[in-house]
Amino acid sequence: MQFRHLGKSGLEVSEIGLGANSFGEPGRRDIKESAEIIHAAIDHGINFVDTSNVYASGLSEEFIGSALKNRRSEMLIGTKFGSMRHQGPNNFGGSRNFIMQAVEDSLKRLQTDYIDVYMIHRPDTRMPMEETLKALDDLVHDGKIRYTAGCNFEAWRLVDSHWIGRQNNLVPLAASQFAYSMLARSAEKEMITACRQLGIGVIPYLPLAAGLLTGKVSKNGAPPANTRLAIEQHTAERWITPHNLKLVSVLDDWARNHGHSVTELALAWLLDEPIVATVIAGASSPAHIRQNVKASEWRLTSDERNEVNKILDEMPPENSGDYYSAAGYFNAPTEMTPRVE
Repeated sequence: MQFRHLGKSGLEVSEIGLGANSFGEPGRRDIKESAEIIHAAIDHGINFVDTSNVYASGLSEEFIGSALKNRRSEMLIGTKFGSMRHQGPNNFGGSRNFIMQAVEDSLKRLQTDYIDVYMIHRPDTRMPMEETLKALDDLVHDGKIRYTAGCNFEAWRLVDSHWIGRQNNLVPLAASQFAYSMLARSAEKEMITACRQLGIGVIPYLPLAAGLLTGKVSKNGAPPANTRLAIEQHTAERWITPHNLKLVSVLDDWARNHGHSVTELALAWLLDEPIVATVIAGASSPAHIRQNVKASEWRLTSDERNEVNKILDEMPPENSGDYYSAAGYFNAPTEMTPRVE
């Protein structure tokens, strides 16, 4: 396993990270399976796990905390705040009031006294970014978090946040997390360029297009049982189209002709971009961890990169969507009665 710096920071993260959004979700990873996957990740050199306080309503963080109880120093934890967890005033978003409570709740679930990378899950459009960034700066100085990052930022908002931090002498965002894969390249128009210019590390999410780039969806569009594409109908409807299945088949043939799987190609293609710090890939078993790690051993040549990009340009994928996921509820009136989870 090779390691890269998270942007301009001194933090070194494994090129392949572990995505934990399936931990605790019904029908997916239970606490025992999650621990086995986390321990396999550590044993194969992965040192970064990505989660959020909203994944499985907090169970993902709890499962990670349990698994790392005696191995905390072996894994960097990245978690997020700001997406909706509860309704009602002051129960979500980017306010100082919420952040200070959210970090304490995450620390408790994770059974740790610090978070390595604390990420804004979505920028809160109800307030100036200064409030969010200043609260994060205070948490860094308090020792409760060590680095910060933004997720689902538009390129202009990331640049704006960078300069707000510079002007106020605040701890800079070390990384930006957004949707980026061979089947979702909209970030290349502005966001990738912005991150290169500012030295902000990139953490792609959905690197395998929700599992379509595993090559395991059948020719008739049936995904494997208990996978995201099998459980989430709206995700399947977005990604599983006849055209996308044909594109993945072409990419799979190309990868096999070069001695690799399409999964390995998808991860190696992302790692060919120097500003990418770590690619967070989910795993349903220790075997998947080994497969993901193997991808980091493949270094695409410039000719190989060009050949793959030519395929993607000639067969542009359907339903790629934006590289960020906006939160419409920030613009809606706050409900006074909290929803029951």
